[in-house]
Amino acid sequence: MKIYVDCNVLRSGDGSGEYPYKSIGEAADIAKPGDEVLVSPGVYRENVNPKCAGTEDKRIVYRSVEPLKAIITGAEEVKCWEKYDGDTWVARIGNGLFGDYNPYTTLVYGDWFIQTMIAHTGEVYLNGKSLYEVTELDKVLKPERYDNSWDADFSIYTWYTEQDKTKNETVIYANFHGKNPNEENVEINVRRNCFYPKVEGIGFITLSGFTVKQAATQWAPPTGYQEGMIGPHWSKGWIIEDCEVSHSKCSGISLGKYLQPNNDNKWSKWKFKDGTQTERDCICQAQFEGWKKETIGSHTIRRCNIHDCGQTGIVGHLGGVFSTIEDNHIHHINNKQNLAGAEIGGIKMHAAIDVTIRRNHFHHCTRGLWLDWQAQGTRVTQNFFHDNTLPKDENACVKNGLGLGEDIFVEVSHGPTLIDNNIMLSDCALRLSTQGFALVHNLIAGSLVAVGQGVNNNSITKSSPRYTPYHMQHRTEVAGFMTILHGDARFYNNIFIQKPVREGMAEISKSMENSTWADLNMYSGTFPYEDYPTIEEYCEQFVGYCGMGSEISDRYYNPLPVWAGGNAFFGGARPMKGEKDFFEDKESDVFVSVEERDGDYILKTNVYDLLPDRHMNTIDTDTLGIAFEPEQRFENPDGSDIVFNTDYFGDRRSVSPTAGPFEKGMAETKL
Repeated sequence: MKIYVDCNVLRSGDGSGEYPYKSIGEAADIAKPGDEVLVSPGVYRENVNPKCAGTEDKRIVYRSVEPLKAIITGAEEVKCWEKYDGDTWVARIGNGLFGDYNPYTTLVYGDWFIQTMIAHTGEVYLNGKSLYEVTELDKVLKPERYDNSWDADFSIYTWYTEQDKTKNETVIYANFHGKNPNEENVEINVRRNCFYPKVEGIGFITLSGFTVKQAATQWAPPTGYQEGMIGPHWSKGWIIEDCEVSHSKCSGISLGKYLQPNNDNKWSKWKFKDGTQTERDCICQAQFEGWKKETIGSHTIRRCNIHDCGQTGIVGHLGGVFSTIEDNHIHHINNKQNLAGAEIGGIKMHAAIDVTIRRNHFHHCTRGLWLDWQAQGTRVTQNFFHDNTLPKDENACVKNGLGLGEDIFVEVSHGPTLIDNNIMLSDCALRLSTQGFALVHNLIAGSLVAVGQGVNNNSITKSSPRYTPYHMQHRTEVAGFMTILHGDARFYNNIFIQKPVREGMAEISKSMENSTWADLNMYSGTFPYEDYPTIEEYCEQFVGYCGMGSEISDRYYNPLPVWAGGNAFFGGARPMKGEKDFFEDKESDVFVSVEERDGDYILKTNVYDLLPDRHMNTIDTDTLGIAFEPEQRFENPDGSDIVFNTDYFGDRRSVSPTAGPFEKGMAETKL
């Protein structure tokens, strides 16, 4: 059945084409498996709560009849502004508008959020752009430029909120710098979500072609209830496609964890257990309560434009397993720098088991892609990364505590994690506090950082290694827990380019030299792994009898081996000592850059002119072997082999393939 919705009709009808419903929520109340909800252009100020799940062969589809013209927003217009002082105006809003969730009394809160920061889940928007919250009225009257923002010039547009308990009103002061807010489009966050089931298990929903924006979402750590403006809320089989998703206070799309009342942000609330331990508890509890391949995950997010969210574009823990995230444009995440903590990125996923992340464009995010814990069977392929960093390096890097930001961060995972045919151009390309990964046919013009670091907790005098789980192959069931030994890394047929190090970066790196979480290495190449053993050296430790009764040895806790072959190094990028079968060009003047032209992104480089004709080997699953701890091959989710015989564009590689992501490199390439 087709159900029609049009917010422009005079009054709501019966959902037919002739008499459509006025709100999407009315259609969501009655939609059944196989139904299609067709939504006409207009602004829908509501939180859609689908009541019924579809099935695998009879999905419920919600479709904007004109792409991006049906707008679901969590905001309301405000036209009751009064002059207060100079450019500052004041609006008084009755709290009845907010129901049981007032974003202007609700603080951003949760595990791994920097709790010394004060921020409400509400926002004030001027012509679609969010203003900067401050904690004192005086900072609205006399705003100061916030240089840590990507858009520091706009940071003087500030707002402040307080409660008038006598009148039961939310009072908002805002500085509009000469603009009359009653004549402009000024909105405020009112609703917590935009398209999100209130109950778990509403699976097999398609959301297609909508603009979704401006919701008062809460911080989404792996140990808390993870929400977004859009999300399947602990179910299976959603498709989110061709949508524009923007201006969530915290997260745009959540593939995340359900509410565990006994263990929700327990680190912040109960305080006596470290967050890492409560995260392990969350995982085991979820498994007991039904987290499995048959009921959770297998979602698809494709062709979406995701931007201007405060914490993440896409977030997930446990709920995103077996999913595909493809062909999305993910950019300008956490650019205001008004939120801080350890859960920020274009995508931040825990337990990305058998998740495929391909053909996405990540740029201008604090971190592009952050895979934390259990990146097992995860494949990151054919993605384009650039300009993923903090906006003002000198001030932000030490405050951030995890360095400058990077294209990809893989943290305390046992793998196998496969990263192939990607372009990584940010100053820090890869943060690798992990093991069990393979880099194949990438173009890497940034550094490898945190090698051998970042796997312990923060105890000063006590041992505090992080034990993270690994799973039955291609399943969610936990197979074991182990610390990170480091190594277990593979580098094949990559191109490494050393870009000029920006002015001042050496001083910044020096300021972090005692950090146990970041090293701020600015130099490209495999050399951070040069002290790791080869497979022959590693196996030599186990010659003869090993086991109870053998001599005391560290052999079971030493770093794991590293493999490399077919890599090319340019401009001062350095191979590790002992690396074989590589090419190094120290003399040529190499360049690589990105240029935007009329919405297209052009990669410019001469590196393919400098590559010699070489007889390279085709890499496949057998070449890569198994990730050590889970004893799992680098293979497809169905267990079949991967042969790296296609490039970034999907073009067939030759029998003797070219290093890097392009089989036929050009001076200028449209990406």
